[in-house]
Amino acid sequence: MYLTQALHRCARQTPDTPATIFADRVRTWAQSADRVARLAAALRGAGVGVGDRVAMLALNSDRYHEYLFAVPWAGGVVTPMNIRWNPAEIAYALGDSGSTVLFVDDAFAPMLPTLRSLCPGLTTVVHCGDGPAPEGSLPYEGLVAGHDPAPDAHRSGDDLAGIFYTGGTTAHPKGVMLSHANLLVSAMGGGATGGGFVVPDGRFLHAAPMFHLAAIATWVGRGIVGGTHVIVPMFEPAAVARAIERHAVTEVLLVPTMIQMLVAHLENEPAELSGVRSLIYGASPISEALLVRAEKHFPTAGFTQAYGMTELSPIATLLTPADHADPVLRRSAGRAAVCAEVRIVDPGDGEVPSGTVGEVVVRGGHVMLGYWNRPEETATALRGGWMHTGDAGYMDERGYVFIVDRVKDMIVTGGENVYSAEVENALAGHAAVAACAVIGVPDDEWGERVHAVVVLAPGATATPDELREHCVARIAGYKAPRSVGFVDALPVSAAGKVLKRELRAPYWARSDRAVH
Repeated sequence: MYLTQALHRCARQTPDTPATIFADRVRTWAQSADRVARLAAALRGAGVGVGDRVAMLALNSDRYHEYLFAVPWAGGVVTPMNIRWNPAEIAYALGDSGSTVLFVDDAFAPMLPTLRSLCPGLTTVVHCGDGPAPEGSLPYEGLVAGHDPAPDAHRSGDDLAGIFYTGGTTAHPKGVMLSHANLLVSAMGGGATGGGFVVPDGRFLHAAPMFHLAAIATWVGRGIVGGTHVIVPMFEPAAVARAIERHAVTEVLLVPTMIQMLVAHLENEPAELSGVRSLIYGASPISEALLVRAEKHFPTAGFTQAYGMTELSPIATLLTPADHADPVLRRSAGRAAVCAEVRIVDPGDGEVPSGTVGEVVVRGGHVMLGYWNRPEETATALRGGWMHTGDAGYMDERGYVFIVDRVKDMIVTGGENVYSAEVENALAGHAAVAACAVIGVPDDEWGERVHAVVVLAPGATATPDELREHCVARIAGYKAPRSVGFVDALPVSAAGKVLKRELRAPYWARSDRAVH
């Protein structure tokens, strides 16, 4: 079981089918396989051997697709960089992973002098943009044209395929080690669960950043079943709508914040989206109101919610299109994918009864090998053979998982536990609320106070009292926000997750106790 197997199969069975469409550049599977083999030869010529790490810092492109194949073809390990990080954060990940080769495009080439000064172990830079290659870098197309195809190293199974850096609460991001088998088991499990995860011979639009595991999972899945990768550099509503229309896209992956922006665009500039048969969303909860609006703009699409994390390659559960027909199940994260076993446990790792909130834990062939150079954190996360997600949730009698919050995001107010996701769901039902996040802030009387940060819909108005009354009509009074702040936009990560730590920081900066 190896990642490049998909490239071999597609090149043999559908050589003339487009493998990638990027702007006006179309390359078939036969062309893609030839270019990958030549790029792999260039990497070997640059000293990349078995297990060596090769980083990528770039926006989405057809060359990103070739990089993801060429590195394992050469025997190396992919190390995609988060494009939202600053140079110091990128340099940390490059140094921590021991990456010796870096691919960089035009958007990030200005960082090169800083990265070179911070990363003495970086021996080779490959410029994968369309502009002139920066001084001291090797031109991507020149490497492809200047090398004969190399044989595939056929790294497979438990061999390390990639190190994927994830954030969290630690001072530095952790490198998640995923094997070839991990990535393939997750992608196959998603497809076998039957949610229209990837349409055979379809066209998948990559608008989410390709350094992220959600995008890589769909890239792996599309390769397994054949068809075409349609790629845009980054998410931008008008560009996504145009790409769907122009290239007859059949599937797309978007996080809720992207769906929110796309729907707002479509309400002003309608587009022909009837070719879309599958819309996958995840990374954060989606409000019922937004889901209803999205369904109107994608009338032929089945909606699939994917829940998981980088450490799970990344799928744990899926909420299939059929599940979305049930209004109760629409609030769940679905049931365990074919590849996964899911339990809800108490602090002592004992399984709790149905309906009881606990920590979500997962095991299966898609669970990470561990954290790069972090054996103690690996042992803690994988204790008992289960990946401890840090998410709080409960499971009903049929096996549907309902995520209520991050364990660390639970708010303890007046001795009562409040899960912010429940409050956010209530708030999101107010017509004036475009987006919201709920956090715990210090309070002399309650210990912590439920505080809402709200983005109002264009032209809408609402007062804190009005929003609180709206919530009290739907959830217990102690859960409703005791204070509300209004902002123009919520801070989000490159993966579309709301950065609650940034929202909390001003409130807890002078506190002498930790955030729950």
